[in-house]
Amino acid sequence: MRESRPQKVSRAVRLIERLAASYPEATTELDFGSPLELMVAVLLSAQCTDVRVNKVTPALFARFPTVRDFAGAQPAQIEPFIRSCGLFHTKAKAIAGACRAIVEDHAGQVPTTREALATLPGIGNKSAGVVAMHLSGTEYAFPVDTHVARLARRMGLSDADGPDEIERDLRALLPRELWMPGHHRLIWHGRRACTARAPRCDGCPVADLCPKRGVVTPPGKIRGK
Repeated sequence: MRESRPQKVSRAVRLIERLAASYPEATTELDFGSPLELMVAVLLSAQCTDVRVNKVTPALFARFPTVRDFAGAQPAQIEPFIRSCGLFHTKAKAIAGACRAIVEDHAGQVPTTREALATLPGIGNKSAGVVAMHLSGTEYAFPVDTHVARLARRMGLSDADGPDEIERDLRALLPRELWMPGHHRLIWHGRRACTARAPRCDGCPVADLCPKRGVVTPPGKIRGK
């Protein structure tokens, strides 16, 4: 039976709220102690695990403790510290470029709005949303990474392909106070249970709220059972 708009909104809210019981501590898994460290960690996390990022950032931040330290560095000086994160040439260039822009255009202070962050070299809309929602205190966002995108489609919350379009759909379904916690809960659920290749539908806390779109069920097995 086709789901009405009010039914979809209700299901989305119940889904995100129910995940709170499974992941009450859900928040970013990146280690950071300042706005600069958060921004750099988010840049490094592209196509890389948070665990790997957390392994390289202590030495990186010890060598480049301030925005001006990064701004004055050549990418080649940053690369050895982040090589294991992948795409290290691009990421080193982005870190140095973003920090130069912060020094030149923001008096050395990491901006806290998504709009301003998105103008920095190497900072896309998703990364800007992640940084802004942690720093501003008033910036509402539902950034879409690979986990959020996969779960949004699998759970029937969005039919879109692009992250900006998926974020638009999620924001339209959920009240603003659930955007940031919803972002974290979907990521945690995607990493721990609703994985790309082998989602563990057995015992899933939201199995009855999820249409399991695209999930291939082994022969002789009932989906979600």
